[in-house]
Amino acid sequence: MADTPEAIKKSIRTYLFIGGILFAGTILTVLIATVPALDMGAHGFDKWDCIFGLTIATIKASLVAFVFMHLNHEKKAVYWLFASGLCMVCSLAGLTALALWDPIFDSFFYSGH
Repeated sequence: MADTPEAIKKSIRTYLFIGGILFAGTILTVLIATVPALDMGAHGFDKWDCIFGLTIATIKASLVAFVFMHLNHEKKAVYWLFASGLCMVCSLAGLTALALWDPIFDSFFYSGH
């Protein structure tokens, strides 16, 4: 906690700076989604737009967690829990990508129509 007026002013500057970064990330996401000149990859929503949007969302979520939720001052166990959650998300994304890359073509799962 901030005990002195200087520490309080520093905290306010930090929060305003991070808030500005979050606002800029939101504006960037909206511009990429709506302005055709900033569209990544093929026209319309494709995998590159998804990757770029999720990257911005991950950075913004990490900033909120570390700064506004004060995870940057927590004990080491919290970092292990946070990292294990990120590993689980990456594992599930990898399994989804694997399922899309190698689909099951069995009569039980796929009727062939």
